[in-house]
Amino acid sequence: MADKLIGACIIGQSGGPTSVINSSAYGAISAALAAEEITQVLGADHGITGVLGDKLYDMGLEDPAELALLKNTPSSELGSCRYKLADPDVDDTDYKTILEMFKKHNVRYFFYNGGNDSMDTCDKISRFMAKSGWECRVMGIPKTIDNDLVGTDHCPGFASAAKYIATSCMEVSCDSRVYPTGQVTIMEIMGRHAGWLAGSAAVGSRFGAGPDLVYLPELDFDMDKFLADVETVYKAKGNCLVAVSEGVHFADGTFVSEAKASSTDGFGHAQLGGLASRLADAVKAKLDVKTRAIELSLLQRCGAHLASKADVDEAELAGRIAVESAIAGETGKMVAFERAEENGEYVCKTKLIPLTAVANAEKKVPLEWITPEGNFVTDEFIDYVLPLIQGAPERPTECSLPRYAKLRKIKA
Repeated sequence: MADKLIGACIIGQSGGPTSVINSSAYGAISAALAAEEITQVLGADHGITGVLGDKLYDMGLEDPAELALLKNTPSSELGSCRYKLADPDVDDTDYKTILEMFKKHNVRYFFYNGGNDSMDTCDKISRFMAKSGWECRVMGIPKTIDNDLVGTDHCPGFASAAKYIATSCMEVSCDSRVYPTGQVTIMEIMGRHAGWLAGSAAVGSRFGAGPDLVYLPELDFDMDKFLADVETVYKAKGNCLVAVSEGVHFADGTFVSEAKASSTDGFGHAQLGGLASRLADAVKAKLDVKTRAIELSLLQRCGAHLASKADVDEAELAGRIAVESAIAGETGKMVAFERAEENGEYVCKTKLIPLTAVANAEKKVPLEWITPEGNFVTDEFIDYVLPLIQGAPERPTECSLPRYAKLRKIKA
């Protein structure tokens, strides 16, 4: 146990929301409020931008019952951002402001909940604080539906998105087969460079209703082969359901999506879209059959009504472990998950990995988990996903609608 470090903490959320990121916030907030070493628990409004603008909420003034409802609330309740900090060796302007805010509020603990780019932010702040001589323990709390953070078996948020996708594909599979007229349905699923989400659509297929074909960005996309695959399935079944990752690309690296150049986010990532429509048009032109394009879009990451209980619980665990680890003296680390088995049952364990090993890296679907034909995933992939999507959390309701947290958000 390290020497006691007494001071306030800041908890921030960053990047794309998930249906369980607020569970991580609750885990961190509740653990911090209970810690004698932490004098004040501050929530950053819209992530690091709230720190830079000194817009911080005093979480200790919130109703405990409302805080507990964060586990039932999708999206990022404190507000998120996509703000990229410069290299501190090139431009340390933002870091000086952050240090000023930390000193103003006596912040000695900083917890940042996000994905790849957020871990980069966390790593930069950790290194700058160490260089500046201001003792502040910095911990990353993982989050991403894309499931592409390295060093962790899986990421909070992925399982609930996977469950939503698998369930939606099962429902669409049933709906698309009700008429005697055949149909080819293309479902576009999130995932820029990693195909974990699109692959999860196949989970439903094991249980009798799901996609016939699945395409991931880990392999180059071949339009002619795709059309031949669809034709083969359609001739055999009279229908065809395709799940495809938004990030599939041709051999030259260009995205298949017709909207690939529409815009980029704050980190320079292409904003993809229109893929399902483009593929549906290609199928119609080639096979002259009825087609339908479906883009699940934001529903994948905010569908808390289909959340996995395992995911909700693990997200809360990640937040709590981050706080407990920092109090124990850890810094510059991210909480990660390890898969274990006890008495034949899946168990999630935690570990800590250096932020430098996580920042700006991506974990992709192993190629051996994609079928040799390149148009589906293997049983190993499905067996990987299944334990993560188990259970349905208790959902408080009001007039049969979900009851979300109503925080006061009183500025510190």
